[in-house]
Amino acid sequence: MNHQHIIFVCTICGSSHQTKQYVAKSAGERLLDKLQTLYHDWVLQDEFSIQLVKCMGVCDRSCAIAFVCSNKHTYLFGDLPADAERVDKTATAVLECASQYHAKPDGLLPYAERPEPLRAGAIARIPPLPPCQ
Repeated sequence: MNHQHIIFVCTICGSSHQTKQYVAKSAGERLLDKLQTLYHDWVLQDEFSIQLVKCMGVCDRSCAIAFVCSNKHTYLFGDLPADAERVDKTATAVLECASQYHAKPDGLLPYAERPEPLRAGAIARIPPLPPCQ
């Protein structure tokens, strides 16, 4: 298993801490659960790991995920719908976009090619680190 590509998922997004109302499971946890379920049948499971993060610091843009890989741009996405009615579509779109990210040597994800839930949700595109001198 290579696992050099990572999908980070914020599990605090949409939590009781943010909403000030009790929620049994945060929206981020719901998205993570759905991603982990779909991951088991995903053709790229040997290339990616899915890792939870307690906070990505974009609380006003929840739910948030990030694609990370050495020598590629890093993407941070937010505003992903993870309510019970839309979490399946969102998780499928995240894995579809992750597949596109994997296929690009530089990780660049043109807006028009991204699945719809990830088009407007881009928060940051961070360039890869330059080689150490």
